[in-house]
Amino acid sequence: MQRAPHPFSLRQLQYVVAVADALSFRKAAELCHVSQPSLSAQLALLEDALGVRLFERDRRRVLATAAGKEVVERARRLLLDADDLSAAARRAADPLDGTLRLGVIPTVSPYLLPHVTPALRAGFPKLTAVWIEDKTEVLVASLEAGTLDAALLALEAELGDVEHEVVANDPFLLATSAGDPLGQRTSAVERTELRDADVLLLDDGHCFREQALAYCSRAKARELEFRATSLATLTQMVASGLGVTLLPALAVPAEAERAGLHVRPFADPSPGRTIALVWRRRSPIASALRKVAATMRAAYPNKQAPAAPRRGKRAK
Repeated sequence: MQRAPHPFSLRQLQYVVAVADALSFRKAAELCHVSQPSLSAQLALLEDALGVRLFERDRRRVLATAAGKEVVERARRLLLDADDLSAAARRAADPLDGTLRLGVIPTVSPYLLPHVTPALRAGFPKLTAVWIEDKTEVLVASLEAGTLDAALLALEAELGDVEHEVVANDPFLLATSAGDPLGQRTSAVERTELRDADVLLLDDGHCFREQALAYCSRAKARELEFRATSLATLTQMVASGLGVTLLPALAVPAEAERAGLHVRPFADPSPGRTIALVWRRRSPIASALRKVAATMRAAYPNKQAPAAPRRGKRAK
């Protein structure tokens, strides 16, 4: 069966996306490492081939037309698929030989990467893992854009259409200052104990905040106005006696013990999160990513939540 050649090239689609992102023919040409006349000529050919005008421009600005916006979005998807095709071809011989771009959220990275990085290095000596730390929303966008191969995220967050492999379940624990009455009890925390308690949480944008807030709201606890940017700051504020907080078990050895906090597990149904390695659906390296996730799972610390209240060492 003979097929007619396509009336456009991937390079022309790259030019379209570059202009849409830069809103400037000059800047788009610089990004694509071509001269502006060459880029303009190729876009003109593309417009002729498609029969639509893609951009409006004058001396002050460049705007995508209604038809242009649709073409740009379709071009992004086609280019992403083309990148995946190239990656599949390069990694056909050995998907774990080369660079893997991995995202990770801030409430996981400092507590898990010191364990999984050596394990990945030992298990896949030809693999170079490049880690990018950011909030869930940013990492999901990067996955969709193809700038990340996979990311360590909490499955309870909004992740879109992705595939995943679970690495570990990470239960939450109640963390209090040494002198707080809630920290002196020996039983598992019942939700009713948090009624009217002053609770400190992370700032907006952290998925851990949303997960902890959901539990605290049902318990009718009061969230204080102060919002921390990291778990380290959060635990120091709790240590000062300002309120109580929830900590993921993964972070307890570093944060609770450093700040001298007392921690208690929650009674069922207990709050928690599911840490997983996620990637784009139909990724050409999905099988390799499952092997990476299995190595992370084997290296995961703190596999069990503390069965009884733990008392951290006093901060010096």
